[in-house]
Amino acid sequence: MLTLLSGLFSILIVTEFVLGTFANGFIAVVNCTDWVKRQKMSSADRILTALAISRISFLWVMLVNWYAAVLNPALYIFEVRLLVYVAWTASNHFSVWLATSLSVFYLFKIANFSSLIFLRLKWRVKSAVVVILLGSLFFLVFQIAGVSMYEKIQMKEHEGNVTRQTNLGGILHLSSLTIFTLANFVPFAISLTSFLLLIFSLRKHLKRMQSSGKRSQDPSTKVHIRAMQTVISFLFLLAGHFTTLIVTVWSSSGLQNELFFMLFQAFGFVYPSSHSFILIWGNKKLKQAFLSVLYQGKYWLKEQKLSTP
Repeated sequence: MLTLLSGLFSILIVTEFVLGTFANGFIAVVNCTDWVKRQKMSSADRILTALAISRISFLWVMLVNWYAAVLNPALYIFEVRLLVYVAWTASNHFSVWLATSLSVFYLFKIANFSSLIFLRLKWRVKSAVVVILLGSLFFLVFQIAGVSMYEKIQMKEHEGNVTRQTNLGGILHLSSLTIFTLANFVPFAISLTSFLLLIFSLRKHLKRMQSSGKRSQDPSTKVHIRAMQTVISFLFLLAGHFTTLIVTVWSSSGLQNELFFMLFQAFGFVYPSSHSFILIWGNKKLKQAFLSVLYQGKYWLKEQKLSTP
């Protein structure tokens, strides 16, 4: 039974990896192709492209981690484990924070408030996004430093004063978990704030439309709703991803069981894979390109069937 479940989880993980790599690769290729044709790329497309590349890296790191931990444990020596942990931390960091930056970008581009601070940020939205990304590096540096030191102490635990090494390792482990939790909670809080402000902005807009006697389904309303759908889908998926990560890192000793490890690995692939399809469907250019690819694929299959004797 355990072997059957492990096999099913393996199929699920590989399927999620393939779909996620396809979706993120599709976003990157379409935006880069459009950039080559037009010789320019919008700020939203830049964030989307960087997000897609970071998620492809994240998916590959998770696949390597799953393969080394489950299918080839002999490969999981200290140097490999440390490299995977650092790569996982960095790719997860940029995947989450770039998506958060996209939520903030939508907020400032779409919402309308009379606040002077908001208007200044709206005029300098590119600078605001850059500041958010640069500020997030504070968490990344401390996360990588904490993980590296903890892993090295674990390796040298048998040398010198074992009690001292164990106590120091426990302190570093707790510090790393705390920083990790904050580094994932802060972008969730920022995205949630962006979503709530978009709701408030839409409400004000609808009141203005009603008072002026105009219909509510104007272009601004549609843009508000489309942005809110993108942000709320990100929030739901990030909440699930965040919960999975917190349970994984805070209960690492209880995840030594192969079945539980693969279960949480399968959950970990959901966020970077599925959210990219939502981004494609919510972007007019990407949606048209995606439907065009599907139509061409359907037409090719039809031609193959007709040509088969």
